[in-house]
Amino acid sequence: MVGEADGLARAAVVGTGLIGGSVLLRLRDAGLDVAGWDPDPQTRRQVREQGVAVPDTVEEAVTGRDVVFACGPLPTLPATLARVAAATDDGCVLTDVGSVKAEVAVVASAQGVGHRFVPGHPMAGADRAGLGAARPELLDGAAWVLCPGPTGLAAFRRLAALLVDVFHARVVPMSAPEHDAAAALASHVPHVLAGALAGTVRRSALREAVLTLAAGSFSDGTRVAGGPPERTANMLLGNRDRVLAELAEVSVFLDELTGALRAGDAGALADRLAEARAARAALRDRGHTVHRREFPADADHAGELAYLREIGTAGGHLTGCRVAGGAVGYTARLPAVAPLG
Repeated sequence: MVGEADGLARAAVVGTGLIGGSVLLRLRDAGLDVAGWDPDPQTRRQVREQGVAVPDTVEEAVTGRDVVFACGPLPTLPATLARVAAATDDGCVLTDVGSVKAEVAVVASAQGVGHRFVPGHPMAGADRAGLGAARPELLDGAAWVLCPGPTGLAAFRRLAALLVDVFHARVVPMSAPEHDAAAALASHVPHVLAGALAGTVRRSALREAVLTLAAGSFSDGTRVAGGPPERTANMLLGNRDRVLAELAEVSVFLDELTGALRAGDAGALADRLAEARAARAALRDRGHTVHRREFPADADHAGELAYLREIGTAGGHLTGCRVAGGAVGYTARLPAVAPLG
């Protein structure tokens, strides 16, 4: 059974919307013993129709499980984590899939479960929400951030191995604050810009004509504006300071483009667009090198933690994590331009 070697054969998913439902269906298809739960009775009925066990209470769903994925809306995570932690034993690994990490990491530490809670964020989604939009392949091969802490490396190792095995995830280890800083520009600010563009069209006197002419550039640039507004608002407010800081940087670049356009300076305009083109090209054409490292499983946690976080900040990801013979071995892929020191 996939994941059994790492002691995570019995799983539960709390909150079965788009991401939680996709996690649930993939775990089911991988052959794990998985239970689901959702606060909405109709959603629980729909999950049962998918052939997954769904008890009536969250406590029943998570009791006796080896790993629990908390997948509800961001504002509900602290309360959900408290309920799940109280109903599970100390060997159960807890994680979440929220798009903001620093706050929930602090909450977990305050609740006394920092040693077994690993903040997580799979970088995937869709412009629809709910279980009806969930697909078992949605997260396949996704970059999946995990935030290892100084007291939770054992839980991190087990969870990382499971995600690689079941989801073929590219596990990106980062600190929670570094995640929030990077996600602001990689994910959260694009939601603001997509909303601004789509909202401006909505207000335009030529709205219908614009929509008739809209092609790939408009569709690609506004895709995430099709998501649930409440979900996007929760994400932006949860990472407000970082989003505002990165929006200020975007404004600087936009002002440079605007200034060049106003001045009729074709060279300056082309230079700025060339910068943008280079970033876009790097998204598709990044070369990687393989890197392997081994640490004692029961010592040198500071060195192991530093190594893991360096992988994430260097733009790398893990493709393997195995504990055997008293040692933990990692296999990582790093951008060719950013080798580890």
